[in-house]
Amino acid sequence: MKVIRKKADTNGASNAAGSAPPAARSAGIRIVNRAPPPPVVRQEEIESAKVAKLLERLTLGEHDQYCDGHTDISGVVGAAGFASLQANGLLTKLKAEAEDLSNADAREAALLAFKQLCESVGRPCEPYVVPVLPLMLDRLADKAAPVREAAIAAAQAVVAILCPHAVELILPVIFDAMEDSKKWQVKEGALKLLAALTKTAPSQVSACLPAIVPLISERMVDPREQVKSAAAVAGTATFKLVGNRDIEHILDDLLHCVARPAEVPDVVSSLSATTFVQAVEAPALAVMVPLLVKGLREATAIQRKSCVIITNMSKLVNSPVDAINFLPKLLPGVEKVARAAADPELRDVASSALAILEKVAKQAEDDANQPEAAKMDSQASLQMLKDIIARSLDIKVDQTTLQYVAQMTTLLLNSRNLEFDEWADAMVPYLSAFLSEEGAESVCRAYMSKAMSQLADAAEEDQGWEIDEEDADKDELCNCRFSLAYGGKILLNNATLRLIRGRRYGLCGANGVGKSTLMKAIARGQLDGFPTAEELKTVYVEHDIQASLADLRVPDYVAEDPLI
Repeated sequence: MKVIRKKADTNGASNAAGSAPPAARSAGIRIVNRAPPPPVVRQEEIESAKVAKLLERLTLGEHDQYCDGHTDISGVVGAAGFASLQANGLLTKLKAEAEDLSNADAREAALLAFKQLCESVGRPCEPYVVPVLPLMLDRLADKAAPVREAAIAAAQAVVAILCPHAVELILPVIFDAMEDSKKWQVKEGALKLLAALTKTAPSQVSACLPAIVPLISERMVDPREQVKSAAAVAGTATFKLVGNRDIEHILDDLLHCVARPAEVPDVVSSLSATTFVQAVEAPALAVMVPLLVKGLREATAIQRKSCVIITNMSKLVNSPVDAINFLPKLLPGVEKVARAAADPELRDVASSALAILEKVAKQAEDDANQPEAAKMDSQASLQMLKDIIARSLDIKVDQTTLQYVAQMTTLLLNSRNLEFDEWADAMVPYLSAFLSEEGAESVCRAYMSKAMSQLADAAEEDQGWEIDEEDADKDELCNCRFSLAYGGKILLNNATLRLIRGRRYGLCGANGVGKSTLMKAIARGQLDGFPTAEELKTVYVEHDIQASLADLRVPDYVAEDPLI
């Protein structure tokens, strides 16, 4: 209701007197009645109504009673349970609706249903929605704008609940969506998902930078401004995961000089002023090598700076395996400068860089010729998981969930990630949809133990290790696989140590290979798989001792150790 104060009108006073209340007439006020404003409908309510309408059309067996046209996915899941809905074909039917090219409303509602499913169910639905991710990306180019909006919302919901150990399973899907042949909306959406992944799984994305950087570089020069903008955002997010403090100040320049070739000389000059201290690993190489390749094609001064950077950088590459993918890109350019440059001083600098690169290449080749570490395949892992569940529990777990868990745990096993918390994160949330959390943890421990045992057996067979017949029945003190590093330098990678109780052993090796570091790691309890202090007493006698203790006899020196 709105009240309007009106000036007195002597001419019209008699006309108004009959219709207005006496109080209003005397005060010169006119009362106007208006309808209240319509209620504000939130976007979530609109989406829920669309999903509820779609569910009303679907047939979900015994759960049809919940699909009344007023209940969305979260309500139906709360009433019937996700596992039961999946058994009745909910995901399959939603996917079919999303593929229906004749019905835009159905496509939109199905994609919104996938989004709601991720938000209401979480991790347990991940094995079922990840395979739908390619369809979601395709729908980003749909003719209907509401479908496109629903598609990006659904895809981002999938990434939000993703287990970090599943990154390697979905990156190929994202990479495929970034190819030149895809429509620009699909490429833009894929880049947005890649940027979102940096928050979901930063460590895993960092490890994949050698594969990510070239694709982002291609999209930085895409004809479409929307794609270039998305590539810049994704590049900024991924480059921050390099993990090398020496080049943090120049990461933005390293990214944007891809699209601005004129900036290459300035960025090379800035990088040449950098003092490299931290070990250079694959992620750092991934962002620096493209610039250096361009720098080797510039004027003499920039070529020289590029060669100096390559020399300094290569000296800090501790693992030649990290450099193996980048050597074919750097070697031809450095070799050309070393042999064809007109400036003799430049040729000398390039020759020094070439010598170091060839040394790294030789080390990488030697490492490649070593017997490959034993690996498991996902099918063997899947069968092992099925056997463990069948033996210990009288319950059926969906094949899709088991296969997804087996894929993630195979990646963990082959990367030698043997932390229980990591395995539990890749198993318990998914198995808990069918088992109790306690039962899921029990399966996880049994499965992890069995997988590690089989991997150890496979390692002995692959590496040609043999156990002497006389040792076959002896009591093992330890049988473990480990890696050892000192100051960022990898000394032992996937090494195996097997000790028999009652035997005497010696360590033989040249200076600097890690003998003392290994002994100290054992004494400090830092060697994975070695018996703990509660099981085995370990004493490390250093070859350098304090002068005040020099006159002690060896037995007395050992007896005075606090641990003894």
